[in-house]
Amino acid sequence: MIIYGKNPVSELLLNPSSEIEEIFLYGDDRRSNTSEILNAAKGRGIRISNISKEDLSKLCQSTSHQGIAARIKDFKYHELADTISQAKERGDHLCLVILDHIEDPQNLGAIIRTVDVLGAHGVVVPKDRAAPVTPAVVKASAGAVNHVPISRVVNLNVVIRDLKKQGVWIVGADSSSSISVNQEDFKNLDIALVIGNEGRGIGHTIKKECDFLVSIPQSGVVSSLNASVAAGIMIYEIMRQRLSTSDG
Repeated sequence: MIIYGKNPVSELLLNPSSEIEEIFLYGDDRRSNTSEILNAAKGRGIRISNISKEDLSKLCQSTSHQGIAARIKDFKYHELADTISQAKERGDHLCLVILDHIEDPQNLGAIIRTVDVLGAHGVVVPKDRAAPVTPAVVKASAGAVNHVPISRVVNLNVVIRDLKKQGVWIVGADSSSSISVNQEDFKNLDIALVIGNEGRGIGHTIKKECDFLVSIPQSGVVSSLNASVAAGIMIYEIMRQRLSTSDG
């Protein structure tokens, strides 16, 4: 897989477990905006290749590479059971984000970045009819895919039922719900927040599995929010409640 852009490549180098095979650079490797990256790469003994701007764009299949890219082994998804175990070991109340067939790589990347920033425990995506982790997702996440456990599963319904058996409450983000996200108390619950598809929202069968549905209070004219923006507001409210409890 080719990862491109200054921040994603920097995040890769900061992660000692990342398996970087080669770094590609366009232009002078003494540029101030890439010198730290290159020094880190040289310190790890990673091969650095200078190529033309055109070749770099072809390699990345994008012109948004900021003059730098890295070849890594294919992205490794996490086992969901490991993500849950790690949260329990830390003594945390679980906060997973389940994405019901999010198709836009930019949305997926933005949600992963938000999960990292706000401290939720992981992201769950389905294998079919949904965006996988691609170079565009890595770029949109600003490298957060290197820090957030992302699990890819065959059947979301089966996963949700299994989570419920483990005592996890399934919370669906639904703009038609009369219950606002800030009216619910998430402080002491293990939560899996379901964010629906950009156009269709949460699928009918998954919505039936949700323990409750919540919406975002709105006062404007526009009736809906971008999936990644909605996810950010929901995750923030859940984590805000937990932070205020720990501070108290």
